[in-house]
Amino acid sequence: MRPGPGEVLHFSEDPTITVFVPHVAATAKVGTPYVWAVDAGRAPDYWFPRQCPRALAWATPASRPADVERLIGPGGGRRVHAVEFGWLERMRTVELYAYRLPAAAFTPFPGPAPHAHVSTEVVRPLGPPERVGDLFALHAEAGIQLRVLPELHGFWTAVTASSLGFSGIRLRGAVTRRSSPA
Repeated sequence: MRPGPGEVLHFSEDPTITVFVPHVAATAKVGTPYVWAVDAGRAPDYWFPRQCPRALAWATPASRPADVERLIGPGGGRRVHAVEFGWLERMRTVELYAYRLPAAAFTPFPGPAPHAHVSTEVVRPLGPPERVGDLFALHAEAGIQLRVLPELHGFWTAVTASSLGFSGIRLRGAVTRRSSPA
């Protein structure tokens, strides 16, 4: 599930949205009201239930081969997404929808590495929402490893200290790191 030419996507568990109105998201670090969307490169970041904590990592041209092998693995493609065991059933059963929106209404979110596209105007979808379908199959078809861990913090710490590209979404909802036995 990726946008076509001239499109960006908005993913939601709500199939009844008819218009997107700019708002300040509860997790926003900026106070500007936006409609949020993603392009083809970042669409896989949202192949998850909305509240699912996830750690995402990918090889970039600047990634060190040792980091790619250690964190993604040999023969493991160029990207890995990690979730916690507690989210597997929800990933299997979630009804996730993609809304196709006109890319011309959006600009890249400001910053050194734009991760999303935003609009300050009301945006109407180009058509009805499309059911995303099997999230595991999407990952497999895209060649993205889907790693399931007891907790994300150890992986996240390793990824953020590496030369890989990365994104963490909803990590505040991740399982609290377990203390090592003394």
